[in-house]
Amino acid sequence: MKCKSRAEGFTLSFFSMASTCEVLIDTDDKALAIKMGNIAANEAWRIEDKYSRYDQNSLCSQINNNAGTQIEIDEETFNLLSFAQQCYDISDGAFDITSGILRKVWHFDGSDNLPSAESVEALLPYIGWDKVTFSHHYIQLKKGMEIDFGGLGKEYAVDRTVLLLSRTADIPFLVNYGGDLAVSGQRKNNEAWQVGIEHPAFNANQSSIVTLYNGAIATSGDANRYLLKAGHRYSHILNVTTGWPVEKPPNAITVAAPKCIQAGFLATLSLLQGENAETFLAEQGITHWSIR
Repeated sequence: MKCKSRAEGFTLSFFSMASTCEVLIDTDDKALAIKMGNIAANEAWRIEDKYSRYDQNSLCSQINNNAGTQIEIDEETFNLLSFAQQCYDISDGAFDITSGILRKVWHFDGSDNLPSAESVEALLPYIGWDKVTFSHHYIQLKKGMEIDFGGLGKEYAVDRTVLLLSRTADIPFLVNYGGDLAVSGQRKNNEAWQVGIEHPAFNANQSSIVTLYNGAIATSGDANRYLLKAGHRYSHILNVTTGWPVEKPPNAITVAAPKCIQAGFLATLSLLQGENAETFLAEQGITHWSIR
C-alpha cells in the first residue's frame, strides 16, 4: 500500500479486484490515515479472495465447481445472494448473476472475434437465477451452472469499506475502487467532494466533475470491454434471453445512489435497456451521467 500526502490529508492506494483502489482521508494524522488505509485494503482483498471467480480457492469457485450439490454458506453470502435475488426480481430477470457463464464464448478484448450462434445458444440452458436454490445455510446450482459476483463485488467492497472506516474514526473520507466510489462526511468548512468521472477510452471533453456531499456513484460501460466488427460495436452487457449483447446502449452510464452497490445495479440495469437507458433513468428520477 502506498501513502501520499496532499493538501487536505492523505491518499492511500493499493491494487485489488483488477483495479487501482484508493482511499482519500481528510486528516493530518498520518498514523491514523495509514491505519484506515490498511483496513480498506484488507477488506477489499478479503472480499476478492472470497468472491472472485478467477480464484480457484474462493467460495465462488467452490460453489461453481460443485454445481449440483449443496454448498454451505455464511450470513454475509446469504445477504449478497439475497440482494442478487432482489436485482433479478426488480429487473424482471434481466440482471442475473448466473449469466456470467457466457464469458466462456464471449471475450470482449476489442477484437472482431464473435462467437458462433451455436456456441451461445448451447449455454442458454445454464442461465436462470430461478433455477438456483439457496437459504441462510446453503446454495445449490443445477449441474453445469455458475454464478458470478462480478456485477456486485466491487461496489459491495466499497460499501463494506465505508462501514468499517466510519467505525474507526469520525473524519471525512472517500473510497474509490476503480471508479466506483462513496464518500462519508463533509470536508472542512462543509465543502463537498469534487469527483472526476473519467473514461480513458473516450475523448477528454466527455469527462465530468461531480459534486458529492454524501452517497455513492458507480459506472458501467464498455470503454475497455467490447468487440468491433464491420463498424458495429458489441457491448459486454449481454441480454440473458438471447445471450447476445444489448443493442445500442450508451458507452457508459454513471449513477448516483445512497449506496455503491445500489448505484452499480442501477447503472447496469440502465444499460440493459439499450438505447432507452437514459429515458429509463430519467423516468425513475435517478441522477445519472451518460456517454454515447
